[in-house]
Amino acid sequence: MTGKTVSQGTGRAAMYRGAAVVFLVALAASFLGGWTRPPGFLASVWPANALALGLFLRWPGAARPLGWAVLALAFVLVDLTTGADLQKVLLLNLANLVSIGLAYAVLASLPVEVLRLRVPVSMLWLCTAAILGGAGAGVIGALANPMLFGGTGSDGLIFWWATEVVNYIAFLPVVLSAPSLARLRRRRRTGLSIRKTDLLPAGAVALSCALAFEVGGPGAIALPVLALLWCGLVYPVFATSLFTLGVSVLTLVFFARGGMGDPLVAGGGALDQMTLFSVRLGASAVAIAPIMLSILTLHRNELMARLHRQATRDSLTGILNRTAFLADAQVILRGLKVPEGWPSAAAVLMLDLDHFKSVNDTYGHAAGDELLREVARRISANLRPHDLFGRLGGDEFAVFLRDCAPRQADEVAERLRAAIAAQPIQVTEGAAIEISASIGMTPVETGRHPSLDQLLERADQALYLAKEKGRNQVVITADLAALRRSLGRMGEAGASVPG
Repeated sequence: MTGKTVSQGTGRAAMYRGAAVVFLVALAASFLGGWTRPPGFLASVWPANALALGLFLRWPGAARPLGWAVLALAFVLVDLTTGADLQKVLLLNLANLVSIGLAYAVLASLPVEVLRLRVPVSMLWLCTAAILGGAGAGVIGALANPMLFGGTGSDGLIFWWATEVVNYIAFLPVVLSAPSLARLRRRRRTGLSIRKTDLLPAGAVALSCALAFEVGGPGAIALPVLALLWCGLVYPVFATSLFTLGVSVLTLVFFARGGMGDPLVAGGGALDQMTLFSVRLGASAVAIAPIMLSILTLHRNELMARLHRQATRDSLTGILNRTAFLADAQVILRGLKVPEGWPSAAAVLMLDLDHFKSVNDTYGHAAGDELLREVARRISANLRPHDLFGRLGGDEFAVFLRDCAPRQADEVAERLRAAIAAQPIQVTEGAAIEISASIGMTPVETGRHPSLDQLLERADQALYLAKEKGRNQVVITADLAALRRSLGRMGEAGASVPG
């Protein structure tokens, strides 16, 4: 079996799975929508079109002729089971398919980040698709309304358009922003951390909805708005979309069934069509603002995270840069507590690659950059998550080990030295370089309060001695005075320590 045959078989399987999912979802959603249909009107809530559109956008393999065919079949089957005549079945489902097709044409070619509601312009595109998709249904409604419901063409145009718009805006964000199955599995493994304060916006939504149903009247539709905006500030887009969907559905169903009080019915007690049009349009407007706010909040947070990374990370290796390392180490040093019986609870390491300049001279700076990246990866792999690791400049790195007894610090330093020298590093095609590092380490001693600058100076002096003693070694400043005397003797002898 060739690779092409396997690929074709996989593609067909995905197409059939997608078509099956579309059929089942459309069937269930259509039955649900039919349950919310007031006598003589379109359904108050019709999720089938928005859900089918969302599946086509999230699962492109389903948006093939087979997917569209089974979607039409699901619509027809539902209407036939409700006793609708053939003319009504054809007109209603023509409106559904035209509406979905126009909205799909608007959204299908957009970038993934726009479709998944990750950028501020996403809601503009979604609203555009909803308006155009609703317009397609409205044109069919202008023709069908006089024949099916005895109304006017203008009423059919307006009412069918508004119905589609509100359903797209209510349901489509949930489908587009829903996390993938792989992401849900990762979250299940890592667990979901929920603080008590995270529940406050949800509670506010529940209370505001209860108050709206109790008070009734046209203004009740606006009561949950502030709580939904709070959700937009606190929750991610998917969660905010779920809350706006819930409020929209409750609003549409209760208004359609007269659950919000007498002011929303006509004089004879029947539902007024223009009132329902107003309510449905208002419900869509209420749903837009919280989702838009959530997208803006997400976008701002991502932008701030990128800016923070640019300000604190070394652009070449991705580890902390000099400024961030020194700032974080200073904070840790100020709050450091040494456990009783330990001579120290932290250590500072300075690392410098041996003969790094010759690598740049021989293989070029691109090779030197690749070597630095690989060394940073090897060091990171041998540190704990809460240890600090930064690049101070050139080929010089620093590590701050906290909650670390002296013996453990010695072992970590030796492990880092061995990891760096363990294997040659491939820097160019056909060129692998053997590299080593000299390491100086100084413990943070009990009963003393050295500054970070003093600790770095001691570690740097130990690093200098490691280079003088032959490189690829770890030197510890157990006795700083003896170390200084040793360094002084080197200076008197005219010792010169290259990189």
